[in-house]
Parts: sequence; C-alpha cells; structure tokens
Amino acid sequence: MSDYDVWAPDYDDWAAEMTEDVPFYVELAREAGGDTIVELGVGTGRVAIPVARETGKRVIGIDGSPAMLTVGRERAGDLPVEFREADFRDFTIEEPVDLVICPFRALLHAPTWADKRRVFESVAAALQPGGRFAWNSFVFSPFIAARNHGQKQTRGGDLWELVQQVPADNRIDLTRGRGDREDGMVRLWWVTKSEWDGLVDVAGLEVESLYGWFDRRPFDDESQEFVYVARKPA
Repeated sequence: MSDYDVWAPDYDDWAAEMTEDVPFYVELAREAGGDTIVELGVGTGRVAIPVARETGKRVIGIDGSPAMLTVGRERAGDLPVEFREADFRDFTIEEPVDLVICPFRALLHAPTWADKRRVFESVAAALQPGGRFAWNSFVFSPFIAARNHGQKQTRGGDLWELVQQVPADNRIDLTRGRGDREDGMVRLWWVTKSEWDGLVDVAGLEVESLYGWFDRRPFDDESQEFVYVARKPA
C-alpha cells in the first residue's frame, strides 16, 4: 500500500492550488517529437489528462499508488493515458520517448541522493537522443521553514496540514487530515541546485533551461521554485 492511497479520493482538493504548471507541461508535450510521452508521479492524472486532451498524444503515467491510479483511470475515460503501477526509480518502457516529465515536486518523495540518481538514470535510459526531461521542485528556504514549522495550515474547506521541519534529514513532514480526522503523513526530502545539477550530470544529461517559475522567468536568488528542463545529448 502506498502512503498516497489514503488521499486518492481527496487528492484533487489537495492539488487544487497548483494550476500554473499544467500549461507549461502541455507546451513541452506539444514540442516533443513522437506520439508518446512519460509522466512520473502521474497520480490521478492532474497533468497527464490535459496533456492527452490538448495534444492528442499518448501518456504513459508511472505511479506507486494503486488507489491514485484507479481514480486516474476513471477520470481519463477514453483519453490515451495509460496508468502503470511502478516504482519511478526503476521504471522501464518499451520504446524510447522524446519527453519525460515529473511535475508537482514528485521527485522530492525519493529519500536519498542515491534514490534520485536511480530515477535520473532510468529517465536517461527512457529518452531518445535529444529527448528532454522536465521537472519542478520547491527551493528550500530557511526563512519560510522557520515561519511554517509546527504550524497547522488550512488548505481549503476543512482540509488541514501540519508542517514539521527535520533539518538533520533535509526533510519536511506534512501531516494531513480533514476536520477532526488525521489521514497520514507525506514526507519530502528537499534538494539544492548543486544537487540537481549533479544528478543531471551523473545521468549523462545536460541542463537545457532552469526557470524560476512556469512562466519561464529566469531563475535567480529570489526564486522559490526550480523548473528544470534537461536534455539527453544527441
């Protein structure tokens, strides 16, 4: 059972605040060659479904939560989205593709640098020469972390989230619930720019672009989001 199974019925409510990334990933899918792309951490299809609907391309979605995938299949209907249960650290596909995406900070669920390296190496193996890998994650801010530590935040309606920082493990624990009910915990392991760049390098990829948000603004010292596009050398 995946930690995310318990949130599958309510996941759209949890993800409602994130909408600006969808056009970014749709545009990358339009630019990609071939008729298939891969999404890691596909969940309920929040990004995959509009990508398939707006581009007509097939999306192979990888996720470790059977419950999330079940919701996604129901939502996708007849759209060309294939929901596959697999570990994104070691996924394989039948034919190389021109684009792999990993939206909504999903890579932060990989606990260690070694786990993330396995993801990047699997991505490199899945890409055609010249293919791209795009992902995003938050930029860790000690100022925001100190402000949020121990705070219980509401997330629309009766959803709530308790934030706990674990500096010794570069980790953020998010205990989530609804009303008087506690549903479980999400753990995220934050990553620095030098670590992302190192993962790109060790997988044999190259950084094509690094943006500070999905509108493709330049990344700078004030940015709060990494939006990366890496390329496999031709």
